[in-house]
Amino acid sequence: MDVIRIEGGSFLQGRITAGGAKNSVLPIFAACLLTEDECVIRNVPDLSDVRYMGKILEHVGASVADEGDGVWRIRAAEVRPEAPYELVRKMRASICLLGALVGRLGEARVSMPGGCVIGPRPIDLHMKGLRKLSCQVEVEAGYLRVDGHSRRGGDVFLGGRYGSTVTGTANLVMAAVRTPGKTRIECAACEPEIVDLCTLLQEMGALIEGVGSPTLVIHGVDSLKGVDHSVIPDRIETGTYLIAGALAGSGLEVVGAPPSLLGAFTDKMEEVGVGLEFNQGVWTVHSAADRNPVDLITLPHPGFPTDLQAQMCTLLAITPGISVLTERVYPNRFMHVPELQRMGADLAIEGASCIVKGRKSLSGAPVMASDLRASAALVLAGLVATGETWIQRVYHLDRGYQCMDAKLRAVGARIERLPDSEMPKHLLGEDN
Repeated sequence: MDVIRIEGGSFLQGRITAGGAKNSVLPIFAACLLTEDECVIRNVPDLSDVRYMGKILEHVGASVADEGDGVWRIRAAEVRPEAPYELVRKMRASICLLGALVGRLGEARVSMPGGCVIGPRPIDLHMKGLRKLSCQVEVEAGYLRVDGHSRRGGDVFLGGRYGSTVTGTANLVMAAVRTPGKTRIECAACEPEIVDLCTLLQEMGALIEGVGSPTLVIHGVDSLKGVDHSVIPDRIETGTYLIAGALAGSGLEVVGAPPSLLGAFTDKMEEVGVGLEFNQGVWTVHSAADRNPVDLITLPHPGFPTDLQAQMCTLLAITPGISVLTERVYPNRFMHVPELQRMGADLAIEGASCIVKGRKSLSGAPVMASDLRASAALVLAGLVATGETWIQRVYHLDRGYQCMDAKLRAVGARIERLPDSEMPKHLLGEDN
């Protein structure tokens, strides 16, 4: 395994380019199973999750080729209906195969994805939606088995305890586009990644109305055609680097997601006091000398994205005053808090909220990444902490950020990736 070593105090200058949206790519790859024709997907980031999804598609029968420079070719001339536990257990997003297999074959047998470090992410709404399409759905020996040979369009409500379900919406849309009749999905997720998926499906010949709204109306078609599609920029990666610019520089440029994908995030950044300009596809960050504390609540889109909560926590940890971060999407998503506390952050968990008392500085320390976005938050903290920060389990980072260490190093960060054998033994609690 690798570790990341950061020497804090660098000033970031230059330009960083965010890649394609991971949260778009994974369901889009699954959607390629809906046609026998070849699909060309562009602007695909080189991430471990993406490569793993490619392997899963190969297992169910697709031909998958990574041609480099972000271009993948996928052709599913023949498809098998089963995704086994040994594959699905490694990546929750592989549940997106469920809707695609039902849409293509009228049946699916997909392993239940299991738990998650950021809290429970049940798939009851996926099952409810498929039943509303007259599918027979059963859980058997740890597998979700769907018989949709007699499926037909129906009315589906996808609201849940914490709002709409993103992967549930993706699954229902993929199943419905090749289901006879009209399907109406209420309380559909409005995330840009769902819009991107629907755009791809429309390019393939699907009939979808209301894209981008909470109500989707889908008229099923008999077949779909191949497509050449470019994935939208990653709004979470874009936001992460904008926070890096606010923390450790002024004038850092970020090429990435446009304002239409980042509204709630950029609004909250401006409330903190960070100046952001967007011109011809490029963000420029003007970090304020005096920042303001804020109250922040994560919500489904167009609210503040849960995937930027941990990174925002780092920014507020060195923003004077008391800020409150409340999680309404994944209430247990505070795994980064104990590690930031090791670096001197004054944080306290109160139910689904984190109370942040801003300090002047953080101190470098050995820390442990627990999940993808927590990893990014620790990297950001290391950029501004005094001394050295060593981050373990950085394989989490590789799931959603392509070459994050190299991108930051190119704009002035003193950051390097090393084999874990290079980590000083005294930091591991071992004798020299």
